[in-house]
Amino acid sequence: MLSATESKLLIVDDLPENLLALEALIKGEGREVFKAQSADEALALLLEHEFALAILDVQMPGMNGFELAELMRGTEKTKHIPIVFVSAAGRELNYAFKGYESGAVDFLQKPLDMHAVKSKVNVFVDLYRQRKVMMRQVEALERSRQEQETLLAELRATQEELQRSLRMRDDFMSMVSHEVRTPLNGLILDTQLRKMQLERANAEAFTLDKLSAMFARDERQLQSLIRLIEDMLDVSRIRTGKLSIRPKRFDLSRLVQQVVESFSHQLVTAEYSMSVSAETPIVGVWDEFRIEQVLANLLTNALRYGEKKPIEVRAYPVEEGGRIDVRDRGIGISPENQQRIFQQFERGVGTEAVAGLGLGLYISEQIVKAHGGRIEVQSTPGEGSLFSVVLPLGTGDAAPA
Repeated sequence: MLSATESKLLIVDDLPENLLALEALIKGEGREVFKAQSADEALALLLEHEFALAILDVQMPGMNGFELAELMRGTEKTKHIPIVFVSAAGRELNYAFKGYESGAVDFLQKPLDMHAVKSKVNVFVDLYRQRKVMMRQVEALERSRQEQETLLAELRATQEELQRSLRMRDDFMSMVSHEVRTPLNGLILDTQLRKMQLERANAEAFTLDKLSAMFARDERQLQSLIRLIEDMLDVSRIRTGKLSIRPKRFDLSRLVQQVVESFSHQLVTAEYSMSVSAETPIVGVWDEFRIEQVLANLLTNALRYGEKKPIEVRAYPVEEGGRIDVRDRGIGISPENQQRIFQQFERGVGTEAVAGLGLGLYISEQIVKAHGGRIEVQSTPGEGSLFSVVLPLGTGDAAPA
């Protein structure tokens, strides 16, 4: 692995014959020797390549070897390159001491000892290769650490998502059992009362008026059960991309009037008043059943959270197509909860006692999006909410989405 690491060596001398002689001594497998006859040439090579060792002649015209070494030590890219000085000057000039002061790791006297030169170059080349191998190992360890951290973060996110899903499942099962139990308890109680009256042969308990009231109660309880089942089925269809949209041409304003009229009994029972403004025809291509479902969900929420204050419903044309507004004057929704309420199994904070699975707005938003439209909410806590549905007019008269 060490021998596979290529090493670059730099030799600097103003005499070509010295360069050739030194190159012959130090070249070898896995080594590339670069030659420079001046400090300027050497600097250009130092900026372009990464060297394992630089061998500098001290005495050169222009910038000498000591000055070149000082420049190398002052540059980030070259300051860690080992420097070996070579000089033919006598020892009395104290060049060796000056060379070590300039940052050299060794000093060689000419004429050069071939074995000493080869041995020293081998040492520095091996050190360079070992350092490169260690750097690669450190980089590999760092990459591995980062990958492990990323994997750990993903595992934590998955664990949190799993825990959230488990909480949602438990909450959902709790809500479903509560919501299903309510109409079932009503049906069971009515059945037991009727059975008791029959056992007593009490014919007065089964007059036409009382039977009509019984059937009306039964129908309301069954409709509640059917709606719960349909909501859960719709969530499943949305998740699997199988929510069907069967568009046809109809008047949106007329549909709004019909849906509001169908809520008349609930309005009387809940002691609400509701005004509707939908005189201008808005003819477009939508799934009538699904749009009715959206409007029914919005009206149901207005009745649940409107605190018995007047409810306003409007349908009117806009540049984008048709728009439906449902405004209540009830408890309102805080800004931080206005996006949350469109998620599955979510209801307004502080409304846990209110009936419902928290699916209505989620399903409604998916239906509106399937029509290419949007649903928006504007609300202030304590002042009520305005839900708006905007639908493009659409084209054609069929094609499931």
